Amino acid sequence: QVQLVESGGGLVQPGGSLRLSCAASGFTFSMYAMSWYRQAPGKEHELVAGISNTGSSTNYADSVKGRFTISRDNVKRTVYLQMNSLKPEDTAVYSCMTWVGRQWWGQGTQVTVSS
Repeated sequence: QVQLVESGGGLVQPGGSLRLSCAASGFTFSMYAMSWYRQAPGKEHELVAGISNTGSSTNYADSVKGRFTISRDNVKRTVYLQMNSLKPEDTAVYSCMTWVGRQWWGQGTQVTVSS
């Protein structure tokens, strides 16, 4: 059974940083691309960043380019999202996702950017 468990969310002031982690199990992690999504209240799920299975290719939403960095450690079976220069509009529940036969989602971690 595929399991994705996010951690690292919290309350941070504007301009601050957070590092999210997503620990994966139940599948051959190194064979699959991973993505981070976010959903703010009343808004659609938004793709934040994606990374290929080897980590050699990444992509980002325009709204986070230059501020967020996605990375992965295939030995630790974990994907990360380093978030810098956070803004109030980054406030959302952040979830990791992978496609192994179908979409699998973690439970999400809340990120709140507020002074």
